[in-house]
Amino acid sequence: MTSYPEEVVSRFEAAFEKAHPGMRVEINWRRSGDATTWLQNNPGHTDVYWTPAQRGFAMLARSGAFKPLPVDMTGLPNKVGGFPISDPDLLYVATEIAGFGFAVNTQRLQDKHLPLPAQWTDLTDPRWQDELIFPVPSKVGFAPPLIEILAQGYGWETGWALLQRIASNAQLLGEGGPGIAEEVASGRAGLGVSIDFFINSAIANGAPISFIHPGVTGYSPAHVAVFKDAPNPEGAQAFAQYVLSEEGQKILFHPDIRKLPVRPSVYADRPAGYYDPFAAAKAMPFTFDTERALRRQGVNNALFDVMVTEQHERLRDTLAALAKAEQAAGSNHALQAKLDRARKLVTQLPINEKQADDLAGRFVSNFEIDATPDANATLLRAWSDKVTANRRQAVEIARQVIAATQGRSSR
Repeated sequence: MTSYPEEVVSRFEAAFEKAHPGMRVEINWRRSGDATTWLQNNPGHTDVYWTPAQRGFAMLARSGAFKPLPVDMTGLPNKVGGFPISDPDLLYVATEIAGFGFAVNTQRLQDKHLPLPAQWTDLTDPRWQDELIFPVPSKVGFAPPLIEILAQGYGWETGWALLQRIASNAQLLGEGGPGIAEEVASGRAGLGVSIDFFINSAIANGAPISFIHPGVTGYSPAHVAVFKDAPNPEGAQAFAQYVLSEEGQKILFHPDIRKLPVRPSVYADRPAGYYDPFAAAKAMPFTFDTERALRRQGVNNALFDVMVTEQHERLRDTLAALAKAEQAAGSNHALQAKLDRARKLVTQLPINEKQADDLAGRFVSNFEIDATPDANATLLRAWSDKVTANRRQAVEIARQVIAATQGRSSR
């Protein structure tokens, strides 16, 4: 069972059957969310699950659906730098990864006199306003890990503050990943925050864009697993082994696929200019906690909506007021110190990291479970009220600073 498109599956299917004469692969296509439910309700019908669905694999593993992968794991690390990609008990193993970063329209950036960014911090410059596309994590399936990449990569408070400043410059996108490639390729924006497989697919179809993996980044793995009640365990083992073999991994380099293999040795034969995540990860400054990220995905999405999605214009206006006050204050240390407090108020979260961890169980992922819409309504309203009050106070401080400078200049 898989959700991979025909151009991916057909190449692996043909190559596997050529390498294993007499074996035939039967494919059952299902979307990841639907597949998880179907597989839980229909045991004993499927040999192999192979797809990008990290939360689905975790749920099925917890229910006891898989057995440890019966394949040779030599040369297959379970991490890319400090970023885990496979289950530590080998109940499901990464077969390819997709990296997060920036889709860029180089020509538009040149026209707008904007430099190519290398880090997330580059996107906080006010010159980027409306030149960015940022996906709303509660609405775009690949986007929730973006929150954790910044929160873990830069620290909870700093990461969230950075995330909000980037989002304040952005046009928010509440639809699927391919829309980002279209917006950037069309020149309606110079940069889109995305995941590389959407962008690589667009590039393969002739889109005039490129992709940048920033220094602090993360990866979304696709996995393979063998069911403990597989009807054909021998065939299941053979297929999983082939997907992870050098021959199978090199198929991922095909221009119609363009995914990142998980076997480091095959990068010696990668096409010119192809990104090598294992080489890049040597500089990875943090160890990513995947379990924590998955556990608090729902609460993170809710926080983003409260802090950014529902207050996008207020966030922009507040930061603009502060920028004006900062310019007016100049080198006046007393006024800049006052503005420091205002800057903290703008991006201050209504809960700290420990509270987010404690509350995580109250929230569910928008992509898997139909939660009661108002289950957390009172809590979310309290968060929103606190954020609104903080930003009003920040604007008031900005006004006081500007008034102080005008009073000083009039004297």
